[in-house]
Amino acid sequence: MRFRHPDGTTVHLAYCTNVHPAETLDGVRAQLRDHCEPVRRRLGRDRLGIGLWLAREAARTLINDPSALRALKAELDHRGLEVVTLNGFPYEGFGAEEVKYRVYQPDWTDPERLAHTTDLARLLAALLPDDVTEGSVSTLPIAWRTPYATDPTAAATARKALTTLAQRLDALAELTGKSIRIGLEPEPGCTVETTADAIAPLTAVGHDRIGVCVDTCHLATSFEDPDTALDALHAAGVPVAKAQLSAALHAEHPHLPAVREALAAFAEPRFLHQTRTLTAAGLRGTDDLDEALAGVSLPDGTPWRSHFHVPLHAPPAPPLTSTLSVLESTLTRLVGGPEPLTRHLEVETYTWQALPAELRPRTRAQLADGIAAELTLARDLLTGLGLKELP
Repeated sequence: MRFRHPDGTTVHLAYCTNVHPAETLDGVRAQLRDHCEPVRRRLGRDRLGIGLWLAREAARTLINDPSALRALKAELDHRGLEVVTLNGFPYEGFGAEEVKYRVYQPDWTDPERLAHTTDLARLLAALLPDDVTEGSVSTLPIAWRTPYATDPTAAATARKALTTLAQRLDALAELTGKSIRIGLEPEPGCTVETTADAIAPLTAVGHDRIGVCVDTCHLATSFEDPDTALDALHAAGVPVAKAQLSAALHAEHPHLPAVREALAAFAEPRFLHQTRTLTAAGLRGTDDLDEALAGVSLPDGTPWRSHFHVPLHAPPAPPLTSTLSVLESTLTRLVGGPEPLTRHLEVETYTWQALPAELRPRTRAQLADGIAAELTLARDLLTGLGLKELP
């Protein structure tokens, strides 16, 4: 979906396909047929943006077979789909029964992360619509905090890899005329947990094609103020390559038994749900929601937020809620000003099948209905900020 900002800039809205597990190219093409095109039809649009997730196997197939890449682009066109952004955070196995800490491997100290991200940039340059010259790829925020923090060589290794990536992106732009930006996606528990943590490593790289991906669920989980976060990035000259529109799980009174019972329904075995609370002594947290509920390590006198991407249009029932207001505030700053701070927006609720059983979609049709409802909400927020939806 495309929108015209009042300054004349085109802003792209997509939804991320990591909600549909697929490791192979055949699986990706099935996603387009079974999920993406039905969502587009529900929205009554001739064209729908998707934030494509290409696992390692699918990406390598496309890199090694130019005819397969041409066929994928033709199929996107045929189904009324377009790609201006990729989700390069998960490497493989994102549809596994247990993902948890595996999603952070390989990290930016491993040469395979550089190789994979380079492949994604090359593929995106080929997949961009003919009238689009800029693409974006989100990636993990360098590494999970351990063992990175105790490795004296890790920071230098990661910085060298990102610098090499920037050089490759320059060469790609010169070769293709397409400018691809990479955004580190701050996430609780990682080396770059907050947008503030991103400033030092990114200014060390010092390249305008390496910036941040602002995920509004992660921003909220870490209790970051959107205005403060975006002001600091702007002051440091760190670009926002893309933003992921997502909402975290919020519990205002976690000390109450009814609240803990409600939270327990969201503690599940597939994904990591880092949980945080902001106390007078600073931010405190656990690596997962079940740890927060089981122990005494997390104070419960202040609200809890958990890294669980809840559907934008359907916050959980009381006594829980979502951080949709943080998304709204962030979006206002990103695209509600005289010029947009980013041109790529991506709805990223990948946790539909991890929701409590009674909230999960039971059919493809129900899932498509939910994704379309999220995109409708995002569209309404954008038009409310003065952007005009384009055909």
